[in-house]
Amino acid sequence: MWHDLLVALALVMVIEGILPFLSPGAMRRVMLASLELDDRSLRVGGLIAMLIGVITLYLVN
Repeated sequence: MWHDLLVALALVMVIEGILPFLSPGAMRRVMLASLELDDRSLRVGGLIAMLIGVITLYLVN
């Protein structure tokens, strides 16, 4: 179980690092754009991301 969790965290770090590595300028623009969003929009985006993740896990397993 711990091994799977560490593998998942490592994959998240790799995926999160792709955009800043490939295009730091685009990453800055994304971060600046996210500052302009209200809390509700960020929460909805986070909820959608979590639901997609849960559905993906369900389909994979």
